[in-house]
Amino acid sequence: MLPGRFAFPPSQPRQAGMARLKQAPSRLAAMPARLACSPVPTTEHERHRHRDEAQPWRRWYKTARWQRLRWSVLVRDLFTCQRQGCGRLEADTSLLVADHKIPHRGDEALFWDAANLQCLCKACHDRDKQREERSGWR
Repeated sequence: MLPGRFAFPPSQPRQAGMARLKQAPSRLAAMPARLACSPVPTTEHERHRHRDEAQPWRRWYKTARWQRLRWSVLVRDLFTCQRQGCGRLEADTSLLVADHKIPHRGDEALFWDAANLQCLCKACHDRDKQREERSGWR
């Protein structure tokens, strides 16, 4: 036998290579998806529900008080779009919007102020006014 070498007793067969190590169990759990906490609404109904939950003041639009105020604004403005350059007269009131001149952004006094409301046709409101508000015009 050479110095520095170990001999195996004849009763135990010599194994080739090193012993296999077992992997220790992980102590870390998988991280949840970052977007899982706020799912993106896919249908129009889900978008409205999500928006109503995020902005509680949106419920004010569903009250009888708002319906009366909206009607008084439409009558006051003679069912005519007040947008400069439009002046559209609309008999179908579902195509008219009682629009806040200054966005209320949850301010209850500004929301219910009739002097802050104007009649707009749906086309002017949805196209021009909403684009201005999103761009930070006011």
